[in-house]
Amino acid sequence: MSGKASIGDLEERIGHHFARPDLLKRALTHASAIGDERRGDPLNTYERLEFLGDRVLGLVIADLLIEEYPQAPEGELSRRLARLVNRDACAEVAEEMHLAEHYRVGESLARATERTARSILADTCESVIGAVFRDAGLDAAKVIIHRFWIKRLRTMQGPLRDAKTELQEWAHRNGHGTPRYQESGRRGPDHAPEFSVKVLIEGAEGAEGRGPSKREAEHAAASAILRREGVWL
Repeated sequence: MSGKASIGDLEERIGHHFARPDLLKRALTHASAIGDERRGDPLNTYERLEFLGDRVLGLVIADLLIEEYPQAPEGELSRRLARLVNRDACAEVAEEMHLAEHYRVGESLARATERTARSILADTCESVIGAVFRDAGLDAAKVIIHRFWIKRLRTMQGPLRDAKTELQEWAHRNGHGTPRYQESGRRGPDHAPEFSVKVLIEGAEGAEGRGPSKREAEHAAASAILRREGVWL
């Protein structure tokens, strides 16, 4: 971990002091930081805590949305939830927590692309939430999530629609064919891949997107067209 700030400083920023510091250490450890002989053991990395934190975050945000938007239909709640728990949102929270000063990655990722680095930040944010849940339960995790998400939830702006759905509807409204997505490349190690996907539309210029999964790359490609055409600002 970096010497820029202490773990105590991190706990202050997060708003939780760990009774089991080993949980926080694991939450900050990427698989690339573990020696080959131990890399196969998920207990040494943040992966299981990320899995847990993702579910805890979704549950708490869903409950918050029910309280904050008592008249909103399920579809709107789902779109708000997707925006609030996506990788960009989690990466932004990780930056507010200054997690990059503390997480552990191997040399292969020490100079990762900005996209990969943000993906790791997002994963680490979720793993920290999972660690708080394991350390002190749901109420403690709620405190952390409320602290970093409530303002985002109340001031959310921009499109709530899913990018691929929005692009398909735009294409049909304008007399174009249904968008088709083609994987155009993949790079990076197995534990931190970056996919490239092209979206092709009959009668319109296509676009390419990149992301840590095919699904996110497809959404990035769709978003690129929506912004280029002025559908999304």
